Amino acid sequence: MVRAGGPQADRPDRSAGPGRSPAPLLAVCAGYFMVILDVTVINVAVPVVGRELSASLTGIQWITDGYTLVFAGLLLTGGALGDRLGNRRIFCTGVVVFTVASAGCGLARSAGFLVTARLCEGLGAALIVPGSLALLQQAYPSPAARSRAFGLWGSMAGIAASAGPLLGGLLVTTVGWRWVFFINLPVGCVCLLLTLRHVAVSDRRPDRPLDWPAQCALIAAVALLTAVLNEAGRRGWTDPLILTGAGLCLLAAAGFVLRERLARTPVLPLRLLRSRSMSGAAAIGLLFNFAFYGMIFTASLYFQHHRGLTALRTGLALFPAVAMTMFASVLSGRLARRTGHRPLVVTGMLLGSAGLAGWAAAGQDPDYVLLVAPMMAAGFGTSFALTGSTATVMSAAPDTYAGTASALFNTTRQIGSAAGVALGGSLLAGAATFPTGLRLGMAIGATAYLTAAALALFCVPRKGGHA
Repeated sequence: MVRAGGPQADRPDRSAGPGRSPAPLLAVCAGYFMVILDVTVINVAVPVVGRELSASLTGIQWITDGYTLVFAGLLLTGGALGDRLGNRRIFCTGVVVFTVASAGCGLARSAGFLVTARLCEGLGAALIVPGSLALLQQAYPSPAARSRAFGLWGSMAGIAASAGPLLGGLLVTTVGWRWVFFINLPVGCVCLLLTLRHVAVSDRRPDRPLDWPAQCALIAAVALLTAVLNEAGRRGWTDPLILTGAGLCLLAAAGFVLRERLARTPVLPLRLLRSRSMSGAAAIGLLFNFAFYGMIFTASLYFQHHRGLTALRTGLALFPAVAMTMFASVLSGRLARRTGHRPLVVTGMLLGSAGLAGWAAAGQDPDYVLLVAPMMAAGFGTSFALTGSTATVMSAAPDTYAGTASALFNTTRQIGSAAGVALGGSLLAGAATFPTGLRLGMAIGATAYLTAAALALFCVPRKGGHA
């Protein structure tokens, strides 16, 4: 058995100058930007994709959620592989898989092929994201530098989120929806070159095997949850198939927990979840992703299907919601050094709740001007809380489990995204009118934000406290 960092560990590349050079940050953030851009850029494109490929509303949901399902289900696998084989190696593998799968999406000639390629994109994303945070933790060891790096990592989500709908609308309107995926090709190539050149090679821990039964149980739980939420709007919540799927989802989740309790080398040691900071911040991530991405998905369908806007005008209509995320992430990273993370996370979640509650209360068909402030509040609040919740999770984890902690946080966030999109689509399909389903979804999202604010009061450490 070889100890981490022993003779068989990868030899670090000292040229990057960990903690000093911005190059590792640029390389890692390029990969994360590509993954998050693919989440948001698709939202304004899926109605056009659905029409051209003759996909149903459920098929449109699967184009979005197929990616998120695999992404969420395999994030812990990606984190465990990174800890075992080296985070840089797994990160680069993910970039290659994601880039090739994006080319497949752009070349798709049927909805089924597109969904399959999106599943492969999700696999690549699941390898990229856990390694991104672990590589930043490795490259920037001092708390101040790490906090700034996490803030800029979060701002990449904001930039990608704000660029996504507008870029998607522009591409769909000008050169066609296929370029929504082809745009990933140059980004992926640049990311790979920067990483190989500037990011230090990570240590390997070959003594940490993968827990495949637990991985399969987690994938089953995420897949069943997404399928149940996707199909509930069409079949009804009391349909026997829906109830059976929900029961199997609970059994798969229970099987995962039981396996992790009994396994000698669990993929997610349950002792990590005993940390109130880690488990609470992961739950907060699930709730704000559920609310925000559910809002973006349903609002995109609302603007295009109910109000008849083009893809480009829909991107412009959604821009207030996502533009604020750029500013909020950077501001949050700067303020955290003076205030600590707890007040920022609580404030962000309260703003998000107020925003979606304002949309729900605006009426059946409100004037667009009345929706600008609610969208801005939701976008700002979500991004304002992201840096604090990320730092809380990562500081609560031992360095040897950095990849696993990153995977846990991003798994819960992607489960939230998948649930938000699926539930939002089901509410639109099952409601008497489109605006009724939209307002109900906004009210549920506001409740999720409010719950996250309450959790932050108890789970995010005060300034100077320990996670």
